[in-house]
Amino acid sequence: ERGEVTLAGRRAEHILHVLKGQVGQSLRVGRVNGPTGTGMIKGVRGGTVAMRCIFNDRVPVEPRVDLLLAMPRPKAMKRLWLPLASLGLGRIFITNAQKVERYYFDSHVLETSFIQEQLREGLEQAMDTRLPEVEVHLQLKPLLEDRLGEACPNSIRLAADPSGTQKVSAALAALSPDARVLLAIGPEGGWSDYELEMLAQQDFSLVGMGPRILRTDTACVALLALVYDALRS
Repeated sequence: ERGEVTLAGRRAEHILHVLKGQVGQSLRVGRVNGPTGTGMIKGVRGGTVAMRCIFNDRVPVEPRVDLLLAMPRPKAMKRLWLPLASLGLGRIFITNAQKVERYYFDSHVLETSFIQEQLREGLEQAMDTRLPEVEVHLQLKPLLEDRLGEACPNSIRLAADPSGTQKVSAALAALSPDARVLLAIGPEGGWSDYELEMLAQQDFSLVGMGPRILRTDTACVALLALVYDALRS
């Protein structure tokens, strides 16, 4: 499949100033939620880049992991979007929790336009096209009881917390090749006792990396790395 596109803004700047793109040069390209391919630079004018693209028939597979994340501080959330997309997620559920400040949800880092731009940049880094689906929920209980059954049926559910003693690898040791994983990560300081009870009632198994209290962005990257390492085993 062929197509022509003219790029401007961040993507054009990256091609021109980072990749040092020139007319006739070929670059890897991809369509959001579609195939990858090759794009040839046909022209450069006024900071824009015109390309002719040829796409193959292969669409990257959907990541097998979904994330339920208690909303961290907006500065941390801002840092997280790009690595979350790079690591690969099917769905991202942002939720409230007892240790989350309500005003966090008023931040621009939860605006659709900001999220989409960050996620796309993360996909570019990973050479992927599968854009994670993002949902924001102001209440944890309805999310657990009403939404997850529909959105993530038959997933192996893990809840990460400093009190968890089971390793991620042990929790996923008997995972079937086609099973999905839903990982729940709480706020800094962990889930409350009431929230841990709710998670347990929804078949979440408690896992942990030790007693240290980690920043949310550190915990997310580390835990997702452990999940994907277990899926490769």
